[in-house]
Amino acid sequence: MNNKLKYLILSVFLSFLTGCVTNPISGESQFIIFSEEQDVELGKNYAPEIEKQLGGQIQNLVVQNYLNSIGQQIARVSHQPPYFSYQYIALDDEMINAFALPGGYIFITKGMLLKLENEAQLAAILAHETIHVVARHSSASISREIGMEVALSVALSKSSGAATQVAGISRQIIGLSYSRSQEREADLGGLDYMVKAGFDPWQMVKTMQMLEAEQKTKQIEFFSTHPSPENRVGYISQAIQSRGYPTGLRVGAEDYQRFILNELKN
Repeated sequence: MNNKLKYLILSVFLSFLTGCVTNPISGESQFIIFSEEQDVELGKNYAPEIEKQLGGQIQNLVVQNYLNSIGQQIARVSHQPPYFSYQYIALDDEMINAFALPGGYIFITKGMLLKLENEAQLAAILAHETIHVVARHSSASISREIGMEVALSVALSKSSGAATQVAGISRQIIGLSYSRSQEREADLGGLDYMVKAGFDPWQMVKTMQMLEAEQKTKQIEFFSTHPSPENRVGYISQAIQSRGYPTGLRVGAEDYQRFILNELKN
C-alpha cells in the first residue's frame, strides 16, 4: 500500500471520529466527513459522469442561460459558503427530477422542466435544491452511505479502474435519498430564498401539488430521492401565511413559456 493511500485512509478514519459540523440552516449538528472545500472537489469530480448518465446537458443555450439566471437569483440570497460557486444545469432526461451535488452543482431534468408552468415554480425547485447544498444534506448522505468509497476513489483516481469506479459511485450518488426532516428543511428554507429573490411563494405549493398528482399516476423519480414529508402542502401553506411575506411577487408565466417550454417543444 503506497504512502498516499495510507495517509488517506488515516485521514478518513480521523474524519469519522471528528466529523460533526453545524448545519447553517437548522443550527443542528450533523455528521459529515468532508470539508466545504472538499464538497467543491466532490461536485467537480462527479458532475461530468452524472451528467453523462442522465442524458447530458440540454444542448440549448437559451434554456441553459435562462435556467442559470433564475438559479443565480436564488444563489445571491442564499447562505452561500465562500467556497461554493453555484451552477444550475438542465439535463436531457425525461424523468421528473431535480437534485444537488455537494459544492453547488444543481441539476434539473427536461421532464421536470416540462411539468412546471412558470418562473416562480422553477425558482421553488431551485431554491429547494439550493438549501440541500447550503445545509450540506448531500454531503451528509454521501458521508453516511458511501463516504469511504468516495474518499478512496480520490486516492485511486489515476489507477486503471478509476473510470469504472467513478461511474459506479456516481450511480450510487444519484440514488441517495434525503430524510423527511431534510426535505422539510429544504421546503421551508427554500420558501425564504425564493421570496428574497422576488418570487411568489404560493407557486411552491402548486409545484408540490403537481408533483403529488404525478405520483398518483406513476412513480416519479423526484420522490424516490426526496421522500414527501407528512402534510407537505399544509405546512408550506401555513408557513406562507404565518411569515408575513409580501404579496404580488413575480410569477413569470410568459417568460417561462418563451424561454423554456417553447424551446423544449421545438
